[in-house]
Amino acid sequence: MQRLAIDLHIHSALSPCGEEEMTPNNIVNMAMIKELDFIAVTDHNTGKNLPAVMAVAKEIGEGICILPGIEVATKEEAHVLAYFPTLEGAMELDEILYKHLPNIMNRKERFGPQTIMDKDDNIIGEVDKLLINATDIGIDRLWDIVTAIGGVIVPAHIDRKSYSLISALGFIPPALGIKTCEVSKNEPIEGIKERFLFFKDYQFIHGSDAHQLEDIAERKYFLDLMDMRRINLIRYLG
Repeated sequence: MQRLAIDLHIHSALSPCGEEEMTPNNIVNMAMIKELDFIAVTDHNTGKNLPAVMAVAKEIGEGICILPGIEVATKEEAHVLAYFPTLEGAMELDEILYKHLPNIMNRKERFGPQTIMDKDDNIIGEVDKLLINATDIGIDRLWDIVTAIGGVIVPAHIDRKSYSLISALGFIPPALGIKTCEVSKNEPIEGIKERFLFFKDYQFIHGSDAHQLEDIAERKYFLDLMDMRRINLIRYLG
């Protein structure tokens, strides 16, 4: 077994709430500085910067593995993290989500640009729809979509009073095969288990939910995995 340092909740500049400094190269280089092993870039309702992030990691990110992911806002206003063993899986979900976002365009002067970048951090496009809106896909349907593509779902920042599955529904639907939940980086996991007795049946990870470089996690959140293949992390999470 290998003890691997993780941060599986990072936003790039494509997320309207992400700082402009959150470019593919900056994210990968900061993860290297912080000696992380696994990271996931999980922009709101899109994966369009994942190709660049993964290309950068392949070129310069020695020792770092990128888990393709997207932070999805369901129609219940719950944020959940969808992870995939391949880039192709994440980009398939990306296409589906765009079709299920409301036709509300981004206002850059208010929410900031939603920039798509290449592996050299050049801006090659923007997403026109406002990505922080909720899709019209419910959590049950999202589960079916993600698992059919080969991915897993992890409820995001389950401890928060807004935009979490618990704040939206008050519980985790038992029909879903959810195995892992994410808690905010400063929330003790044992405290979550004490507040919600039904959480005793779940395992937990911490995520930074970084929107700026300095917030990417230090080397302090670990998982024990057989090796650094993405499929092993997917199996652990789901």
